Amino acid sequence: MKIVCLGGGPSGVYLAISMKLRNPEHDITVYERNRPDDTFGWGVVFSDQTMENLRANDPVSAENMIGELIHWDYIDVHVKNEVVRSGGHGFIGIGRQRLLDILYNRARELGVKMHFQTEIELEDLEQFSDADLIVAADGLNSKVRNNNLEAFDCDIDVRPNKFVWLGTHQRFDDAFTFIFEETKHGWMWVHAYQFDKDTSTFIVECGPETYDAWGFEHMSHEESAETCRQIFEKYLGGHKLMTKSSHIRGSAWINFPRVLCHTWVKDNIVLIGDAAHTAHFSIGSGTKLGFEDAINLAEHLNSGLPVKDALKTYQDERELEALKLQSAARNSMSWFEELDRYLDFDVTQFTYSLLTRSQRVSHENLRLRDKEWLEGVEKWFSDRAFRAVGKQPPEGKAPPPMFTPYKIRDMELVNRVAVSPMSMYSAKDGLINDFHFVHYGARAIGGAGLLFTEMTDVSAEGRITPGCAGIYTDEHTQAWKRVVDFVHEHSQAKIALQLGHAGRKGSTKVGWEGYDVPLDDGNWELIAPSPIKWDDANQTPREMQKEDFDRVLNQFVEATCRAEEAGFDMVELHAGHGYLLSSFITPVSNQRTDEYGGSLENRLRFPIEVFKAMRDVWPDHKPMSVRISSTDWIGKDGITPEDAVLIAKAFVDAGADIIDVSTGQTLPVHKVNPVFGRMFQTPMSDQIRNEGHVSTMAVGNIFETDHVNSILAAGRADLVLIGRPHLMDPQWVIRSAAEQEYHGPAVQVPKQYLTAFTQLETNLKRAAEMALNA
Repeated sequence: MKIVCLGGGPSGVYLAISMKLRNPEHDITVYERNRPDDTFGWGVVFSDQTMENLRANDPVSAENMIGELIHWDYIDVHVKNEVVRSGGHGFIGIGRQRLLDILYNRARELGVKMHFQTEIELEDLEQFSDADLIVAADGLNSKVRNNNLEAFDCDIDVRPNKFVWLGTHQRFDDAFTFIFEETKHGWMWVHAYQFDKDTSTFIVECGPETYDAWGFEHMSHEESAETCRQIFEKYLGGHKLMTKSSHIRGSAWINFPRVLCHTWVKDNIVLIGDAAHTAHFSIGSGTKLGFEDAINLAEHLNSGLPVKDALKTYQDERELEALKLQSAARNSMSWFEELDRYLDFDVTQFTYSLLTRSQRVSHENLRLRDKEWLEGVEKWFSDRAFRAVGKQPPEGKAPPPMFTPYKIRDMELVNRVAVSPMSMYSAKDGLINDFHFVHYGARAIGGAGLLFTEMTDVSAEGRITPGCAGIYTDEHTQAWKRVVDFVHEHSQAKIALQLGHAGRKGSTKVGWEGYDVPLDDGNWELIAPSPIKWDDANQTPREMQKEDFDRVLNQFVEATCRAEEAGFDMVELHAGHGYLLSSFITPVSNQRTDEYGGSLENRLRFPIEVFKAMRDVWPDHKPMSVRISSTDWIGKDGITPEDAVLIAKAFVDAGADIIDVSTGQTLPVHKVNPVFGRMFQTPMSDQIRNEGHVSTMAVGNIFETDHVNSILAAGRADLVLIGRPHLMDPQWVIRSAAEQEYHGPAVQVPKQYLTAFTQLETNLKRAAEMALNA
């Protein structure tokens, strides 16, 4: 093949090397605009695993790199005049120029033609008409990509924070170092790491307000570096901060552009590395992605497939990996953009939150890295949790975060795991039956601290389906009382009743016959804030009038009184997922022009009126929660996470004790663009909790013990709701206790099951040991 590579950075040159290794007959030319000894960065960092991949692909260049690498295991976090150190992290640093020198020499050895100081403009591409492939490896500001963003289906999101790449001869030689410093103009922070025997990268970052207040925009590059030196002087040991940013016009500070192309191939042009995707510098994986792109593309181009098919396979495989890494990078980047949320944290929790920010590093992963440090975190969390409920912390090893107590008003939970509300669609005329008795009973004795009912409707016309549970007759109340009595008698769990009204999403088939599909016959009238149907096939609801407001409010009040009669420990108001109260809150379904429509304050008016009326009749010593949809997944045209903070605070001001943070389901799925993944709703819980200073429950694709402990220890929620895993395994919490070899009071194993618990614990321990030794 004849290949032209535009760009002489690591990804482009490593592709040339990888192609030549697989077939020396390839004709490959690399064009680089700069001189071979020009570099505008300082050091690059990647993991031990990336180094193993490079060693497998090209042992020669890998061995040359290994001789130059700076390796460290520790991370140091400097904040509030304290330093927290944790180990086992395994990073590698190397100077960017030294890395390029090694790659350039190796490429020349293999017969790659290298042309430096050669600027290729787009109109010059015609000279390569005889090339089989043009590789756009021209980096973050790729001319090839930017010339045709539409063809490459490219999304570029310029982030708000400002940062500057600096260098120093101060040696951060045994730890990757984060420094957080409060200045007279706001917080600034540093990502620092050593990359050769006497030089370190020193990246300074801050929010846009701090940047403006310092006036960095109007400083020369040297003045900017000197100002940063003064700010971080006590960490620099008398050394200066150096700049290599002369190629940047204006301020040396830049904004990070998150780049993601959904099409990487156009005709005979293929994107690679930063031209196709970027990963925020805070996870140090941009170079890793570029290397791995190069290896993968070379493999497919030499696989015997036609070039067109090879390029498609390359994108299919690498785009998935890039998306995974970009998801982690987005989480990491957001943590720094939202730093103000965490500055009130104790330094222990602040550091834990920092280390787990990307969601790639989990609770148990930290235990593998630094067991002693993590046990210190667990001790800190446990001591704080027990003292908050007026108890002495346990002596000896602290329990995992999920097995610490939590108190809401007078209701004390033995642990922080709850069974999430999940509709069973198995009632008749709103009346629950033996299925529900067994269903809730099994999950109560499964170890969760709190058990939620499914959404239980306040009226027959408020049901979602004919199979939905209700609490609007005496018979309903007594049926629920039977469940509540069993839970209280046979478990430590507390039980909460979730109350709701379906609104425009009512009169549909049960879940397994088709979600949100209207009944074939027997439909009942629907009401909503505005006469907007749920979807094309659904009936148009009637716009609510004053008598409807009065009737619905009274139905919620009566249901709340029945909840107390049945003995529930807690009541949750369902104001999410597009049901009646949710449809008032979101503008996608509320287009009223009276006092119940328009501004967010007005749209919240009726839900708040309902909640206050419920709170007035619910015993003061018992808690109440509210489930909300914290985003409609349609951007500013609907509810945003920023709106959700205000919504949560409004309910708390009205008397709510904790907010159940869900998302979406306010529009049909084909009209939204949700971002799914592990713990995908937890960032909204984090935002509401730490910006609004509101207690929260996290829910949504949380399915591992590790997820629960990570969310709690990082301060992203106060309780964690587990839904579908509890459907398949009613004793999910007991299994988690066995997995963690926990035997304390937070989990009560039924006496009848003790021998099974012992066997499960033994089997899980043996399986874990076998996995480690595999």
